[in-house]
Amino acid sequence: MKKRSKDYSYYFSRDRWVYVGLALAILLVFGRLITLQVVQASDLKAKGIQRRTTDQSLRPERGTILDAQGNVLAQSIPVKEIYADPEMLADQISKKQFKSTKEDVAKELGSILGIDSQTIQDKLNKSLAWISLAHQVDIHKADQIMALKIPGVGTNEEEKRIYPMGQLAASALGIVNLAGHGVEGIESYYDKALFGKPGFQSQEQDTRAHSILDALQQSNPPSPGNSITLTLDSTIQYFVEQQLDALQQVTQANSVTILAMDPMTGRVLGMGSRPTFDPTDYSKATSDVRRNLAIGMSYEPGSTFKIVTGSAALEEGVIRPEDTFADPGYLRVAPRYITNWDSDQKPHGNPTFTQGMQLSSNVVLAQVGMKLGLSSFYTYLKAFGFGSKTGIDIAGEESGLILPQDKVREADLATMAFGQVNSVTPIQLLSAISAVANGGTLYRPYIVAKITTPDGQLVQQQKPTPVRQVISKATASQMTNVLEQVVSGGTGHLAQIPGINVAGKTGTAQKVDPKTGAYSTTDFIASFTAFAPAEDPKIAVLVIIDTPKSAQGHQGGTLGGPPAKAIIEGTLQYYGLPVAKDTQSTVSISPSDSAVRPSPKPVISERTPVGREVVIPDLTGLTMRQVGAILAKSELHFNFTGSGLVNQQSPLAGKVVTKGSTIDVKFSSLLQ
Repeated sequence: MKKRSKDYSYYFSRDRWVYVGLALAILLVFGRLITLQVVQASDLKAKGIQRRTTDQSLRPERGTILDAQGNVLAQSIPVKEIYADPEMLADQISKKQFKSTKEDVAKELGSILGIDSQTIQDKLNKSLAWISLAHQVDIHKADQIMALKIPGVGTNEEEKRIYPMGQLAASALGIVNLAGHGVEGIESYYDKALFGKPGFQSQEQDTRAHSILDALQQSNPPSPGNSITLTLDSTIQYFVEQQLDALQQVTQANSVTILAMDPMTGRVLGMGSRPTFDPTDYSKATSDVRRNLAIGMSYEPGSTFKIVTGSAALEEGVIRPEDTFADPGYLRVAPRYITNWDSDQKPHGNPTFTQGMQLSSNVVLAQVGMKLGLSSFYTYLKAFGFGSKTGIDIAGEESGLILPQDKVREADLATMAFGQVNSVTPIQLLSAISAVANGGTLYRPYIVAKITTPDGQLVQQQKPTPVRQVISKATASQMTNVLEQVVSGGTGHLAQIPGINVAGKTGTAQKVDPKTGAYSTTDFIASFTAFAPAEDPKIAVLVIIDTPKSAQGHQGGTLGGPPAKAIIEGTLQYYGLPVAKDTQSTVSISPSDSAVRPSPKPVISERTPVGREVVIPDLTGLTMRQVGAILAKSELHFNFTGSGLVNQQSPLAGKVVTKGSTIDVKFSSLLQ
């Protein structure tokens, strides 16, 4: 019997698609494995690390601010933020694993931090996994807190901005907020340069991949900020601060502002105001107290503005220094009468323009302004920089306020000529006066000389920037000669320095009464501006006293002349320029050489410092720059008085103090 062959075609046709499907699935799996393990291996590894880690931003070390001598004016030191996990603390207390109560913890922390314990307890009572208890805590205090081993209490790295010279130039330097960014003054204007580049730190949530994480941490450290060196000189700034304190005490004024500049370049040499504040603890001062009045105060300048009007009129040739003007003590310019500050005493007769400036005659300058004419007056007003910001490199500059030209009446032009109606800022006015002093060139004022990297490489060098030639050298020379006579035989006589030709101008401006809109008969702004030596100026100064309440009256020459003289005299001696031997000096200047100069002696510490403590060095005989450098290395800062070399310090050398403490240092030209 013949066997019948089996027909497999049916099975093949039915199963072949199953086999094909399985084969394709296997190929897809292998392909995916190859993709994951070869093609995408590095990306997946990084994602795996990322899921097992958290990144913490690392704040860079903020750059240092130095004065022109290299003294440290602002620097950052490491501090801590104290935080807590209230939920963890509550859990540990409820489980009897931590024996203290929240009230006990609050009292301990409050005692160390100097914070009310109830404030801390209120935070610990919150149902949160994290809360900040205190910022910018000294490392020594932070170590004390961590030694208590309180569950959930920990620290984060922070920085604190300190100012080793205390309140010196506080409003110019500005402040730094808790985030480490400058928000006022130089700190704000140069924040990008000072702040540096943040880094990050990866923290593993798993126990694996330590070597990879370590590599990531090392490759992303923060880059410290650059340092900036100012044109401001702490010796000249000290002269400014001395006079600010004295004026504030004597006049009890609303505010006192002094600005010093190199008129040949626009470099700011000194800048300050009263009231003032401590930039290290700026939260105690209001924004009004912190405001830099030298660049942010808008005021009617009064007679100091006559320098601008007179220079414009001389340049246009509408007057000459010897031209005469009728001055019976008043001038009618409808609808008002213009009078002089001394009209109740005597008429001036027919003074020349020069004599009118010596007498500070409003009547003469009103006539000069009308001779100049509205169009020309506004041309020079804008050419000298009024009505717009100077561009100085400090945050907070204002532009002043100029009455629109099409709104000006004849009476307005007459009063503008002697400094009413329009408002200016101190930096605008001193820049304009410096243009007269230097031969007619308006310079952009600046306060930062250079920017350098942490290792000293030059990043940027500031150079004098001429804006425009406002008047000719001949006109500038004429006006300078007039201003010399204002000091030698006019209202500015209290600024005379024997042996030095001083050019200057007084100013006494009535303030507008905000209630009536009219000029006040009791409130004034007294001011005085000067530069010297007149033939080759090294310094120009502007002193402004807002609403003096002094028995000496409110005249700019009386109140502003002596402090301007003191600053100019001190600066010229500091620069080594000779003055007459019979000059009665009002400031202490250290000699350039000393026959026997004491030097620091070896220090014997009262005990061994621990933690964040340091031994105070002996500073005897050191200069201000040397003191700043030595104390900065020990993270100490100092308040100082006098000038010259160190002859006293408190606490004494050898004492042990905590880093961040303040040392009182006295400088003198006569070491005792």
